[in-house]
Amino acid sequence: MTTPAETTVHTSSLTSLTLLARGKVRDNYAVGDDRILMVASDRISAFDVIMGQPIPGKGVLLTQMALFWFDKLGPKGLNLCPIHLTGEAPESVVTAAEVPQVTGRSMLVKRLKPIPVEAVVRGYLAGSGWKEYQASQSVCGVPLPTGLKNASKLPEPIYTPAAKAEMGEHDENITFEKTVEMIGVDLATRIRDISIAIYKAASEIAATKGIIIADTKFEFGLDKDGTLVLMDEVLTPDSSRYWPAESYVEGVNPPSYDKQFLRDWLETAQVGGRLWSKTPPAPHLPREVIDKTSAKYQEALTRLTS
Repeated sequence: MTTPAETTVHTSSLTSLTLLARGKVRDNYAVGDDRILMVASDRISAFDVIMGQPIPGKGVLLTQMALFWFDKLGPKGLNLCPIHLTGEAPESVVTAAEVPQVTGRSMLVKRLKPIPVEAVVRGYLAGSGWKEYQASQSVCGVPLPTGLKNASKLPEPIYTPAAKAEMGEHDENITFEKTVEMIGVDLATRIRDISIAIYKAASEIAATKGIIIADTKFEFGLDKDGTLVLMDEVLTPDSSRYWPAESYVEGVNPPSYDKQFLRDWLETAQVGGRLWSKTPPAPHLPREVIDKTSAKYQEALTRLTS
């Protein structure tokens, strides 16, 4: 079982490297012109809004889970796609004083040209997909059979991409045809096919641990030679919907290992005496919500890697 690092990091502050960007969770620093140090903070976002309070140890848990999956799916494992890890220790590129901010929560990766498409694969009908199906009997332009319920398993996993939004904005669900317009038919097709293959392989591995991966999203980039590379995080509770298999019942939302507990609490949270509008500032998170969210992440990692 992984023990979260003692250092809680809401926002990293590495002065020895140049900050490239802060995302919802990760802070990216330049290491020369060919590598990036990705530091997974303990920030948590919901409805595309970053919460003011961190979830202690979350960045460590996310990193350890991503490394687990990169090991299973990359060159050391099934070799489904090149991955962005360099194999070098993140601690080797920062000062001694900065090591506590980096240890256990960082990946030293290749610097790539990001592709502006979220590669979303759904094996079950849930979340926004369920809402869209009720309205149109399709998801992102993919027609689906009649009679499906909330949380129904789909006959085959479907690819439902999204256009990556600017910081603070919502990603926009788009059709596969739209991705062809954006990045060309060859690249769009390869991303779709690799994403479905990775999802299927990961789902089989997770199933042996009693975990259902209902859906997930991947990000890809191109290296200087034009090679397609799997990047960012992969198959974590932040990018995937994890359900315990023993609690799964078609027709209802299963309890999940992801941020759903936080989202459910936020649906009834108030700011200034009114229901929260899902825009900044976020409500203050009670200790109970922080602790339960942390426990969900820990349970997912422990179950997957034990």
